[in-house]
This record gives sequence, C-alpha cells and structure tokens, in this order.
Amino acid sequence: MSIIALFIIILIVIVVPFFFYFIPVGLWISSWAAGVKVSIITLIGMRLRRVPPSAIVQPMIKSHKAGITVTSDQLEAHYLAGGNVDRVIDALIAAQRAEIDLSFERAAAIDLAGRDVLEAVQMSVNPKVIQTPVVSAVAKDGIQVMAHARVTVRANIERLVGGAGEETILARVGEGIVTTVGSSSTHKMVLENPDSISQTVLEKGLDSGTAFEILSIDIADVDVGKNIGAQLQIDQAEADKEIAQAKAEERRAMAVAQEQEMKARVAEMRAKVVEAEAEVPKAMAEALRSGKLGVMDYWNLKNLQADTDMRKNISDIGKDNRSKSDKE
Repeated sequence: MSIIALFIIILIVIVVPFFFYFIPVGLWISSWAAGVKVSIITLIGMRLRRVPPSAIVQPMIKSHKAGITVTSDQLEAHYLAGGNVDRVIDALIAAQRAEIDLSFERAAAIDLAGRDVLEAVQMSVNPKVIQTPVVSAVAKDGIQVMAHARVTVRANIERLVGGAGEETILARVGEGIVTTVGSSSTHKMVLENPDSISQTVLEKGLDSGTAFEILSIDIADVDVGKNIGAQLQIDQAEADKEIAQAKAEERRAMAVAQEQEMKARVAEMRAKVVEAEAEVPKAMAEALRSGKLGVMDYWNLKNLQADTDMRKNISDIGKDNRSKSDKE
C-alpha cells in the first residue's frame, strides 16, 4: 500500500468523525423527519457558540409534537443564560395539558429564578401537603399545648418569581398557631375545638406575598405539655428565696462586722484602762515621796478598795443563787 493511500485512510479516519461531530447531520435528519425546520447552518452556529445542538433540537421536536411554538433562538438564549431548556419545555407541555396559561417567557423566568418550573405546574394541578413541625404554645391558664398541622398549598404561577417559599408558609402557620393558643382562656378550649386554630390562621391571609395559595389548614394532632405557669411561679419563688437569703447573709455579715468593730473598741478601751491602772501605783508612790499622800490616807484607800471588792463578790454570789433557783 502506497504512502498516499495510507495518508488518505488516516485523513478519512480523523476528518470524518470530526465532520459529523461538528456538523450534526444525524440530528438535522431527525429534526427534518419530525417536521422541525432547523438548517445545517444553524446547527453549525450552535457548535460555534458552544451550545450542544441536541440540547436545543430535542426540546424543539418535543414542543412541536405538543403543538407549542418556540424558536431555536429562544431556547438557545435560555440555555446560554444557564436555564434548563428541557425542563421548561416539559413544564409548558404539562401546563397546556392542564389548561394553565403559561408562556415561554414566564416559564423561562421561573426557571432562571431557581425554582423548578415543572414541579410548580404539577403543584398547580395536584396540590402539595406540607406538614409543620410540632409547634408549642401556652394558653392563658399556663398550660402548654403542642400541635402540628398539615397545610395544603397550590403553586401560584403568577407569584413564583419573587414570592416566598415553603419556609415562610411554615413560619406563618406556626405563628398563627401560637397566637391562637395564646389568646385562648384555657387549654381545654383548644382541645375541645382545634379547628378554631385553622379558622384563625386562614383568616390572617398567610399566603400573601408567597409563591403558594393555601387551600386548607388541618390540625393533625394536639397534645398537652407541661404546666408552664406553675413552673414559672416555682422559678420565681426560688429566685425570691435566693434574693432573701442573699439579703439575710448581707445583714448577718454587717452584724458580724459591727460586732468585731465593737470588740475592737472594747479591747482598745481595756488597754487604755490597764495602762491607766498601771500609772496609779506610780502616782501613789510619787505622792508618798512628795508628802502629798500620808500613810493613813493610803491605808484608808486600801480599806475602801477591799470593801468595794467584798461588796462585788457578795453581789455576784447573790446573782448565782438567783440563777440556780430560776433553773430549778
């Protein structure tokens, strides 16, 4: 085999797959057979714009068979914007079958907003049930009531762009349950008539500004919890007791401090008395030496002191005898 023939074979092996990749003849034949008019030039342009032709042609075939008119430019622009072309076409077909007015522009806007447009259309036909977590509330009598509800919602196509999601619905329903239970005089009223919660919540128009329309709110279960009022009173009494104990401890500490201060003062006064008594013998000796005090005067003073001590001892003995008789 000559070199030229080998070169031609290699060229065919390399060029032909590249040719059929760059120019999707098979996809063009499929579109032509389905009645969708897409030229080869348009398919080549998609390759140059890095748009997979199959991602545009297949949804066009699907929409054409469903009787929905869309152009390749619309689908290609939505793909380049980061949208899900196939999902949008499926949503348009589902909306047409359900007789829901949905244009391609609105469906594309919903898809680019990050919402599942096909699921939204399906929710418009088949409403979705959202179950709230257990919501705890306290009635006016202090009894805790725990309830959870089932919220039936339907997607609102007109408010899907910019409307709040399921989390907002759950938060608003929970708020309505807490408000209704909190305004009830007793927890028994809630247990006897749980549908009052549903009526109060529905009257508040909780679906305003959301991407959904609330069809019904059903209370699935209502349970009685703790006696929150009694627990709060117990906690308050415990806090008051601790405050009273702290104040009593403060007063006791002040009394101890005052007692210590008085003892310090008494000790200081006793020290001064002892110091003064120590000066008495010196003063008497000096008086004797200087002649200001005679010997007879000194003995009279000693007799007076002895007499005073005797009277004091007699008085102490009398007190002891009275204490013993009182005890007996």
